[in-house]
Amino acid sequence: MNATIRLQKYLAGCGVASRRKAEEIIVEGRVSVDGKVITAMGAQIDPATQEIRLDGKLVTAHDALLYILLNKPQGYVTTMSDPQGRPIVTSLLSGIKARLFPVGRLDLDTEGALILTNDGELAQKIQHPSYEVTKTYEAQVLGRPSEKMLQRLAQGILLEGKMTAPASLMLIARQSGTSSIRITIHEGRKRQVKKMFQAIGHPVVHLKRIAYGHLFLQGLATGKYRFLTPEDLKKIFIKKSLYKTINS
Repeated sequence: MNATIRLQKYLAGCGVASRRKAEEIIVEGRVSVDGKVITAMGAQIDPATQEIRLDGKLVTAHDALLYILLNKPQGYVTTMSDPQGRPIVTSLLSGIKARLFPVGRLDLDTEGALILTNDGELAQKIQHPSYEVTKTYEAQVLGRPSEKMLQRLAQGILLEGKMTAPASLMLIARQSGTSSIRITIHEGRKRQVKKMFQAIGHPVVHLKRIAYGHLFLQGLATGKYRFLTPEDLKKIFIKKSLYKTINS
């Protein structure tokens, strides 16, 4: 009996993209099986007997899975290509021939921790809400948010018609006209941290992600990367308590 697998799962396992992104690629009509374009979700394939191509190129499983932590600089996009010609994060991975993709995204003007891999299954786990992988940021915001305002963010606020989940916030420092705040969340809404501070009237002027779970940048210079070990990967999934504490 042939061993079949869902097409999107196979693409993710081959390091093409995360499973969610692989589904988008299929819908776009970029994948063919034995010469026939597949656009329906849930299609079963047998990689041992069928030929799978993406954009006309044969897709095969990688021998080795790679995991990298990059300290993304500002001015780089976290996509595989950019029609506007802006620099992409993978251009910073000098000497690496494997096709790696970013896990999640950071805005053009946001810097910090970004995982890149060719392991679609791991990427899916990091981004899936059920795993509640926390991300920690250091945000420099305009003004001096009161403790009451920060408690609102910690407890959850209504954002675009939906309450945010509890968060952990810590006031790090106050500068002239700005405040530095460390915030940990486990949701993955688009530009969530910026929108949360905007909602309380203290917009973000600089944002840096410093950790996934308990995996921190730990002195990694801007624009540099390091390979992750199995122990590093375990740190990503260590659940961090999201408590409502404010140090002022």
